[in-house]
Amino acid sequence: MTAFSVLDLAPITEGSDVRQALHNSRDLARHVEQLGYTRFWMAEHHNMTGIASAATSVALCFVAEGTERIRIGSGGVMLPNHSPLVIAEQYGTLAELYPDRVDLGLGRAPGTDGATMQAMRRDPMSAADRFPDDVQELLAYLEPLQEGQRIKAVPGAGTRIPIWLLGSSLYSAQLAATLGLPFAFASHFAPDMLDQALAIYRERFEPSTYLDKPYCAAAANLFAADTDAEGERLKTSMMQQFVALRRGTPGKMPPPVDDLDSIGSPMERMQVEHALVESAVGSPQSVRRWLAAFISRTQVDEVILTGPIFDHAARLKSYSIGAEAMQGL
Repeated sequence: MTAFSVLDLAPITEGSDVRQALHNSRDLARHVEQLGYTRFWMAEHHNMTGIASAATSVALCFVAEGTERIRIGSGGVMLPNHSPLVIAEQYGTLAELYPDRVDLGLGRAPGTDGATMQAMRRDPMSAADRFPDDVQELLAYLEPLQEGQRIKAVPGAGTRIPIWLLGSSLYSAQLAATLGLPFAFASHFAPDMLDQALAIYRERFEPSTYLDKPYCAAAANLFAADTDAEGERLKTSMMQQFVALRRGTPGKMPPPVDDLDSIGSPMERMQVEHALVESAVGSPQSVRRWLAAFISRTQVDEVILTGPIFDHAARLKSYSIGAEAMQGL
């Protein structure tokens, strides 16, 4: 059976605020824990008024404190924004507080614009180039302390937190294979290289002390409801956000709309539909058929479902339908 997890960005909806968004995320984590989801991922984004998970380790701690057993993970930490030592300390702290529940997913993209990246004291021209070295430095900090080791991650050393590499291109697939790490592809918004990245990862995978065989995941959007029409309507909130982002005017998540023409121009809507092509949308029957086909095609070990839905109750229901659809797949 394929594992299934949640990716949540703590969406800040119109008329709401950061506090409510984070409480909604914790409530969602409690909900999906009872439904049998494996992991609850949260992602780092900066300078985004519609996303409350920028301080990802803090948000994950809040979620972990409100749950009992579901694994919590960064999906991901954008490592070029940070010192590997600081990330080892942050997630080492989480691992000490919540043993055997923490995963550390790493991304190479900045998760923001160039000006914001510079405001975080990182050089946008060189930080991404150091990614492979930074990953290996971080891995080393999480290993047991060695005699004479001068720089120690405290907390962090000896926790050996499972590290994942995340990506939307072929780069991280190749690096994850070389290092023998699990790999997750961001197909929920960047679908084009999904099949090729999975193939490269599997073909080039080298067993390591972390993993003896490939383990890969792929993300898909989930907009599940009683009917296909309602699922399509729920999706329009995310479509509006995508158009706003591409126009350079990101904001809080808007409510769904019935008039697709109000979302953007035909070209903008076509671009968004392409970006969101890996989406399970509609009734329980439609969602199950789509997920079965996605798993059959990709043969992933884990499906990461992300459902940015305006109404919190509808979001909870969507994940309930998703869990039911995943049973036995």
